Amino acid sequence: MKKILVTGGAGYIGSHTIIELVENTGAEVISADNYSNSTPKTFARIKSITEKAMKNYSINLCDANAVKTMFEENTDIDGVIHFAAFKSVPESMENPLLYYHNNIESLVNILQVVKDYKIPNFIFSSSCSVYGNINELPVNEETPLHAISPYGYTKQVGEQIVKDFANANPSVKSVLLRYFNPVGAHLSGKIGEVPMQRPGNLVPVITQTAIGKIKETVVHGNDYTTRDGTCIRDYVHVSDIARAHVEALNWLEKNKDIAGCSVFNLGTGSGVSVMEMINAFEKVSGQKLNYRIGSRREGDVGAIYSDNTLARKTLGWIPKYTLEDMMLSAWKWELNMKEGA
Repeated sequence: MKKILVTGGAGYIGSHTIIELVENTGAEVISADNYSNSTPKTFARIKSITEKAMKNYSINLCDANAVKTMFEENTDIDGVIHFAAFKSVPESMENPLLYYHNNIESLVNILQVVKDYKIPNFIFSSSCSVYGNINELPVNEETPLHAISPYGYTKQVGEQIVKDFANANPSVKSVLLRYFNPVGAHLSGKIGEVPMQRPGNLVPVITQTAIGKIKETVVHGNDYTTRDGTCIRDYVHVSDIARAHVEALNWLEKNKDIAGCSVFNLGTGSGVSVMEMINAFEKVSGQKLNYRIGSRREGDVGAIYSDNTLARKTLGWIPKYTLEDMMLSAWKWELNMKEGA
């Protein structure tokens, strides 16, 4: 690999993926991120771990001319990993047009330059939200898609756009990675999730409650048909998710005869409830969490977890971090942020 572009490189998963790319490939890595939901401090944190400065293009990917100019300055890009997107389910329910405009137009603009500049490898950041409410668990890559939120639907439509693009442009090999629930932080404690507003994801809500940034953790519903009544998700360490992108790129490089678009689930293969997450946090941190039971949240599914057999067999991707690793690394990162790291 010569050079890899990571869109959304200052974001949570993007930044951890940059670290994996820098440390485990010989490729030069550049980023495109306009900090709409991230911070420029991310790149200083990446440098503190990798000892390498990162070139970032602070552009809006919905601006086709800006995207084209970036590629004109980097004609040797060998692969694109496209993370950049808005990602809040509740926000997408409140403002669907914002999500349809941003997430879909930015993808189309990126694919246009991938075609124009003959980039051979493309990886799309998708989500388990494309599955919607599921009757049979675990879900595999053949499970029918039925997103129930505008955010999830932008991922479902995005997947179809990439598939259609790959069929029309056989020189581009594409991979769709459907993440389940990325959590935790880099084990160094130097980088992790940085919610720009009040967090909507469970783990930063837990850690921010424990450290006193927010008053309490609200458990959104305890009347689901699950073992303890709370939602069940497949939580996977962010560094495991990041490593999967490196393994997917390596797989594409080694299998140049592969055509079209390949899809992989990225999850641990087991479900954990909200209450089990809270209990795991209390165990590893020694903190008693202030939480209460609230009403269900619109757009949430009751339970979902993955069958990750295909990623294991094809990519050789095996999640290695435990639930305790996830919660302890997230807590270490929260403590470091409090100390000004």
